[in-house]
Amino acid sequence: MKTSRPLVVLDLETTGTWIEKDKIVEIGMVKHLSDGSTEIFVKRVNPGMPIPEAVSKITGIRDEDVKNEPPFSEIAQEVVAFLGDCDIGGFNIERFDIPVLERELIAMGLKFELGNRVIYDAQKIYNVHEKRNLTAAYKFYCNKPLENAHSALDDAQATLEILSAQTDKYGSPEEGLQSLRGIDYERSLDYFDKERKFRWWNGRLYPMFGKHARRTSIKELQEKYPDYLQWILSKDFSEEVKTMIKAALAGNLPKPPKQS
Repeated sequence: MKTSRPLVVLDLETTGTWIEKDKIVEIGMVKHLSDGSTEIFVKRVNPGMPIPEAVSKITGIRDEDVKNEPPFSEIAQEVVAFLGDCDIGGFNIERFDIPVLERELIAMGLKFELGNRVIYDAQKIYNVHEKRNLTAAYKFYCNKPLENAHSALDDAQATLEILSAQTDKYGSPEEGLQSLRGIDYERSLDYFDKERKFRWWNGRLYPMFGKHARRTSIKELQEKYPDYLQWILSKDFSEEVKTMIKAALAGNLPKPPKQS
């Protein structure tokens, strides 16, 4: 790959997907130089908090794997030195990896300047150039063109064929369509309610809205700001949320879901 400036391709493995709170457990970087040579940087990190089981299933990294690794503060200078003034590449880095890394470096009092760098986000480029709509899905799974896209009935029939093909590809013959019902639901365990107004993190539940968003847990609200919980009860929240808030005010705090 020809490049006039050195490029560092970056990937983080973290304790979860909450940019403001989750911690790095592994950082991997590949530096691609203008002469075509590469340099490698990879370090595991003790995040200082438990790694959820659901995350360990994805990354293969468990608490025991990082218990003797350094905290990020001990490798932060090395990370900055490796990045230098290189451009940065990755997959979904604009929305996740860069904000997480930036937050961690700022917490260490280190500058992470982005202004003079070009960011090459492979996911963004992919989404721009490769359609991810119903027509593309129909071609991918059913290997034929969707002749009357945006006709409601034709779109519905095409989607039925796609679901059938996805069942054959990803599901089990015995269960049929029902074998797909768990796909992508595991991540929803991060949230308490269907509207995603409250999110679990490290065993505590946090509101994702208002002046206490992402900062004050339900436990802390119950102890210090019960009037805020009463305000929630007076507003247009789901019955699921209101039942939880009433219980919290009575001292019965919500329990985090079990990660299977």
